[in-house]
Amino acid sequence: MTESKSNERAVITGAESGLRRDRAQGLAAIEIKHRVIEVNGLQMRLAEAGSGPLVVLLHGFPESWYSWRHQLRALADAGFHAVAPNQRGYPGTDSPAAVTDYTILHLVGDVVGLIGALGEQNAAVIGHDWGAPVAWHTALLRPDLVRGVGGLSVPFTARTPVPALTAARDAFGEAFYQLYFQRPGVEKEFEADLTESFRRSLFGLSGNNPEVRRLLVPEGQRFFDGWISPDELPAWLTERDLAAYVEEFAESSFFGPLNWYRNIDHNWALTAPWEGARITPPALFLAGDRDPVMSWYDASTLEASLRTLVPNLRRFELVPGVGHWIQQERPEVTNAALIEFAAATS
Repeated sequence: MTESKSNERAVITGAESGLRRDRAQGLAAIEIKHRVIEVNGLQMRLAEAGSGPLVVLLHGFPESWYSWRHQLRALADAGFHAVAPNQRGYPGTDSPAAVTDYTILHLVGDVVGLIGALGEQNAAVIGHDWGAPVAWHTALLRPDLVRGVGGLSVPFTARTPVPALTAARDAFGEAFYQLYFQRPGVEKEFEADLTESFRRSLFGLSGNNPEVRRLLVPEGQRFFDGWISPDELPAWLTERDLAAYVEEFAESSFFGPLNWYRNIDHNWALTAPWEGARITPPALFLAGDRDPVMSWYDASTLEASLRTLVPNLRRFELVPGVGHWIQQERPEVTNAALIEFAAATS
């Protein structure tokens, strides 16, 4: 390469770096606001930013609105009203006392109620981890309210011929974590040391873990036994981020979040009327190729299977090197995908 070409490339690279820096500074200036609103008699905490067409962002386990911190600002900057609720049972939102108050119908009802409480006719609904089944089922049960639906990390799947936990036991064995979470008192394992719980889970299921973590809890062990507590966090996760999660959950029990798992078979029974139904709104699916959840599926047939169930699937992408926390591990990739999708379905 000649010196002039080298200098030209250095100037271009410097300009690109400056644009990225300016862009990051601009997004950082966008305020994320918090409030509590009533949704179907439930006091629900929201984080929101921007104005325009509504985009609802549904977190997973064990997370909160904070997992969408990058997307809230990016969507707001792109002209959308981005709203990330802390869902039923999570910090700042009511946590009903009955285990049976956390079914998929309750969770979908919360999303439907949220859209109405915000004075909107419809929304793009995006979910990650446990939020993904809530998003998929909102689109399945109330397609009139869903402009577009996105699932991150967890695809929509056909209803199993036997109860869901029986199917999981047959596929993964008695040690599968969803079976372990049925036990009373598991909450204490997460609550005993919040910093370590988040440190181990966020690193352990990320693309930075050399091992794609098998979500199994052998007999006689506890959930976090054998999980790595890294001395140094990956670049996408800071000590400040960990502190934010700890602060969120400091005054909150894990009883509500774990009750989502304790309704898995109940959900299987409740969704029988929609056996064979298709999700009709425009859709996207985004996941990391090192996500442990992806190991549950046959990679060669997953996209085709999903397109059968979601015929208007507009985007299917497995991002190389990324684990389970895709919107946190690769915010730029996730932001671009969600903005493009939200714009196309507005």
